[in-house]
Amino acid sequence: MKITRDLGTSHAWTLHEGVVDDGRRVFVKRGADFTAEAAGLRWLAEPEAVAVPEVVEADRDTLVLEWIDTAQATAEAAERFGRELAALHAAGAEAFGAPWPGSIAELPMDNGPASDWPSFYTSQRVLPFVRQARDAGRLSAADVDLVEEACDRVTEVSGPAEPPARIHGDLWNGNLLWSAPPDTDGAGPGRVALVDPAAHGGHRETDLAMLALFGAPHLAVILGAYREAAPPADGWRERVPLHQLHPLAVHVCLYGDAYRGSLLTAASEVLAM
Repeated sequence: MKITRDLGTSHAWTLHEGVVDDGRRVFVKRGADFTAEAAGLRWLAEPEAVAVPEVVEADRDTLVLEWIDTAQATAEAAERFGRELAALHAAGAEAFGAPWPGSIAELPMDNGPASDWPSFYTSQRVLPFVRQARDAGRLSAADVDLVEEACDRVTEVSGPAEPPARIHGDLWNGNLLWSAPPDTDGAGPGRVALVDPAAHGGHRETDLAMLALFGAPHLAVILGAYREAAPPADGWRERVPLHQLHPLAVHVCLYGDAYRGSLLTAASEVLAM
């Protein structure tokens, strides 16, 4: 493989464009352990429900992916993505969690299997990062108490129990690549390809809440198509703050005070449910 262009940095790793021996363009990440990301991409690709870049090569220091040409987000691609995301979730998982050690950005994440979502979410997705942020001086003891109180209510406010869904786990707009390669016949709208997953068996509303957190393009179209294909349980909109506790706690760990207020607001909204 030959590196043809440096694309900057992200978190603890460097980004590059390259060419492999057969002439294909590839996207290259270097400088971290990418085994969890590679496992997640392959797992998301299994049901053939969504577009995911092919993992060309992966080890503990380098990840090489199929190059995805991108273009402007369109409503047509958003509608297609909403249906495809519903199909991905419906593919399911054996348990809440995943059979590989997890990570999100450069932070390790416990993917140990669990039989119910509320305990999995609180003990393996929210509280570890809240306590890590406290230990780093980014949250006070009172802040942690508030989030812990919200976690105590998860079983009560999480809606009807659902089986594990096959979720991306970090589905913010930056991890959507619009206009993946077209269908083989050249017809149809563009697609959305999913990258940088924290994939695991989880609650499908977590992906929907993450899409809303930083504002995906054509979000209303995505959600409308998703609801037509697989309507979420009643009250899902009111549960968005619950599902945003995890990504907001992660962001406090990564970026500090800029996300503290949003995390505490979400916790307060959970307590008000």
